[in-house]
Amino acid sequence: MRAREPDAEGFVEHHGVRIHYEVHGTGEPAVLLMPTWTIVDKRVWKAELPYLARHHRVITYDGPGNGRSDRPRHGEAYRQEAQVEYARKVLDAAGAPRAVLVGLSKAANWALDLAANHADRVLGLVLLGPSVALADPTATPSRPGFHGDPPRLPASAVPDLGRDPATHWAKYNRRYWHERYEDFVWFFMGQCFPEPHSSKQIEDGVGWGLAAGPEVLTADAEAPWPDSATVAQWCRRVSCPVLLVHGDRDRVSPHRRSELIAELTGGDLVTLRGGGHIAQARDPVAVNRLVHDHARRLHPAPESEPASASEPASASEPASASEPASRPARSAGRHREWFRWDHRARRVLYLSSPIGLGHARRDVAIGTALRRRHPEVRIDWLAQDPVTRVLAAAGERVHPASRWLANESAHIESEAGEHDLRCFEALRRMDEVLVANFMVFHDVVEEGRYDLVVADEAWDVDHFLHENPELKRFAYAWLTDFVGYLPMPDGGRREALLTADYNAEMLEHIARHPRVRDRAIFVGNPEDVVPGRFGPGLPPIRDWTREHYRFAGYVTGFDPRPLADRAALRAEFGYRPDERVCVVTVGGSAVGSHLLRRVAAAFPQAARQVPGLRMVAVTGPRIDPGGLPDVPGLEVREFVPDLHRQLAAADLAVVQGGLTTCMELTATGRPFLYVPLRGHFEQNIHVPHRLERYGAGRRLDYERLTPDALAEAIREEIGRVPAYRPVETDGAERAADLLAELL
Repeated sequence: MRAREPDAEGFVEHHGVRIHYEVHGTGEPAVLLMPTWTIVDKRVWKAELPYLARHHRVITYDGPGNGRSDRPRHGEAYRQEAQVEYARKVLDAAGAPRAVLVGLSKAANWALDLAANHADRVLGLVLLGPSVALADPTATPSRPGFHGDPPRLPASAVPDLGRDPATHWAKYNRRYWHERYEDFVWFFMGQCFPEPHSSKQIEDGVGWGLAAGPEVLTADAEAPWPDSATVAQWCRRVSCPVLLVHGDRDRVSPHRRSELIAELTGGDLVTLRGGGHIAQARDPVAVNRLVHDHARRLHPAPESEPASASEPASASEPASASEPASRPARSAGRHREWFRWDHRARRVLYLSSPIGLGHARRDVAIGTALRRRHPEVRIDWLAQDPVTRVLAAAGERVHPASRWLANESAHIESEAGEHDLRCFEALRRMDEVLVANFMVFHDVVEEGRYDLVVADEAWDVDHFLHENPELKRFAYAWLTDFVGYLPMPDGGRREALLTADYNAEMLEHIARHPRVRDRAIFVGNPEDVVPGRFGPGLPPIRDWTREHYRFAGYVTGFDPRPLADRAALRAEFGYRPDERVCVVTVGGSAVGSHLLRRVAAAFPQAARQVPGLRMVAVTGPRIDPGGLPDVPGLEVREFVPDLHRQLAAADLAVVQGGLTTCMELTATGRPFLYVPLRGHFEQNIHVPHRLERYGAGRRLDYERLTPDALAEAIREEIGRVPAYRPVETDGAERAADLLAELL
């Protein structure tokens, strides 16, 4: 799923080559994110688009040879003159007379040409890892962007290159592209991302590269590059502001090139220490901020534009500090306030994961308990559907910037199959959504000046704060109910390696920046943490969690004791004493719709085995009730805000394998059948481990969930009196105590 869809799109044509472009947003100045070498398409900017489009009109296009543009097989389509014309025609079609040009690697040639020879179209330049014919003694006019053409090897040696990366650059030739193209793409993308833990970025690049193909790269190689004298001349003629961003570990284009361009243009240079070639993919937060800051300086806000309503004036910058001694009269000046420390209300920004509704209920309970400790505290919620429905029912304040969040539940649903969700892979492929949502968070905390940020499994915030620790200017608390990505048995060696790598990155984050998390709270007890290690050579999960977390006990979000009077509950919901009530529910996303249909299909057979069976299917907030089969006697209900009360009144529940619903049933002492999503490591490993500790629930596998098997399980479990281990009732209070200390 894309984090943002275009507001407009279309094609331009130059010499018979059709170029696809997109326009996102409306703000000024316009920003043109240019294509680079045709081995990747415009999706290389996926982490920048959502953020920049909230502030600018952002234009992207696929260069010839990739994406949705044509794939010409002749060199003329890839020449410098053609590339410049593609950019000009895209700007015309998008209605942008002038724009800030952002160019990666090879695109620096086209951007510099435009800035020198079409200055009326260019407000400014941002060049990332520019690959131009400067600063490389081995460069040739035919291929200056990749350390020049490496020495040719005998044909017999090409497929059998050694492991030395310098030797591997011999793969950069047309013969090898046609003989072993996929191997070349994997090699090249590995060189683009020397940073640790870059598996996702490399995989993205390989996917784009394979879409191009060796014929396209061969045609592109026929087009000569501008020589060093031409590039230097362009640089001297550039009159607009220039920003260069270059990693000092760039293996594709030497850092010295940016130094020379900065000298020739008078531009600014930002060196990314430890950074590789494609900075906007590996360090998107830093690049987003650099591009936006550079662009907005070229289009300052009008003097009369009011300050943000939530932005207090600084004590060192009174409202009149920047006004001249004598100025023309005007109708009214700005009125701002500054609060002494003891007059500032405590402000909390609370983020609650939208993947499932359990986070919302427990977080509202924790927020309510926090207010009892600090009555004056103001809590803003940065949240999205379906969490916002729970917050609305509780009367909580949802921050208006929440409307900019890309929907994580929709992404998860797009990744799911029939009761199947490769959860770890779905999280990996949610990368652009997470970057987009972190940038929303970044703008909110920059504007709001919060005292405390609470992130309940807000993976984007936790990851990018550790990647950019300088952005933390508030107390920060992290909450979760599981620790550790775990490979599924059928995931093979690849999944085992990737989960270990993601775990290792998290461990390194915490070790490197222990003060980013002022408090890490585990929603549960030490024994609820799974045994085993984070991966080969990595520490035991339970030992590490004990060292780095505080434990709140489980947080149900409600007090189960008033629900003990089941007769009163059943009367409230209209259940007769002689009825056996089975409630079926699958959580807050649409992923469980297949389970609902399968249980509905088994209802007639179950009703024959269980006299007086009444089955109630709750579709939740994101499933259309009309999509369920029309089964006589089956009751279908939409979203129920207080579902835990319905479950407490039931004689049996059939649920998905999510932790929250299973623990709510455990807390109220109700028998239940749970069916974990296939491929979902949390539902198949973390949740069953915890339920075993409480002696709760009976697990069923979806593959064996025939009408006969399900009807028999309902008959065996309905009305059973469980003997579960008690679930603690003070988890929200304990969590609030841990948070209150940070205020």
